[in-house]
Formats: sequence, C-alpha cells, structure tokens
Amino acid sequence: MDNREAFGSWLSGPREALENAGADLGHRGQRLGLPEDGPGSIARPGRRIGALAVDWGLCLLIAYGLITGGYDQRTSNWTLLIFFGMTVLTVGTIGCSPGKRIFGIRVLALDTGTVNPLRVLLRTVLLCLAIPALMWDRDGRGLHDRLARTVEVRM
Repeated sequence: MDNREAFGSWLSGPREALENAGADLGHRGQRLGLPEDGPGSIARPGRRIGALAVDWGLCLLIAYGLITGGYDQRTSNWTLLIFFGMTVLTVGTIGCSPGKRIFGIRVLALDTGTVNPLRVLLRTVLLCLAIPALMWDRDGRGLHDRLARTVEVRM
C-alpha cells in the first residue's frame, strides 16, 4: 500500500482513507450512542453552517439597524456581542438559537440531555473564538462541543 492510500488525499480526507483500508469507523455519533440518521442523529455540517449564517445575519441586522446606524468597526464588535448574548440566552433556555430552530438542530448535553448555563457559556465563548469550532473530531463535533460535553443533533 502506498502512502496516499494510507493517509488519504486532500480531497477525500483521512476518514475515507481509513474506511478504504478496511477500518470500520461506524457512523457519525455511534461512539456517542446516537442513531445514524433521523431525529437525535448528529447534525450535518451544512445544516450547522446554515444555522450559524442565519444567526450571524440576524445579529448583524440588529447591530446595523438599531445600534450603530451604519456599517463600521463598531458594527462588527456589536454583532459579536449580540451573537454571544443571543446564543447564551436561547441555547441556555430552549436548547437552540433561531438559526438552529430554522434548520432543525438542537444542542444537547451528552450526559443529561439538557444543557446547563455553565456549559452554554463555555460553548459560546469557544464558538466566538472561532478556532475551536473549526477543529472537528470524527463524529463531526467541534472542539467547542467536545470541551462543553455537548452535541448538536437533528430535531
């Protein structure tokens, strides 16, 4: 076996290379006890990015229209602050933000099912830093979800 088969190409990624080599990784979320598809399964990246775009757009509109009255550096700062507050409040109370609700996603704690305020706060701080959210494990969870012991599932 040459090295390209062992490590995968930049197109297919290491997961596909391992599966092609005969490794059984199971479906995303299997290690967490979640179903392969349907309600309760891991939310796919497209849905999660779409939900993030809706939430960010909503916060940008609020910052642009109500607070700054025009687009400048303050708008970006206010957008991030509004996003932080909205995410902590909505995910901490009902388990989903407006964007997540539109895309049918809910945030759950792995052990209890409901997310407590401290986990939501930690998760949101890490999400606002952006880098932890861009580092995913083989189940498709971002580092922010792993550290907060949460998972985004389909409703």
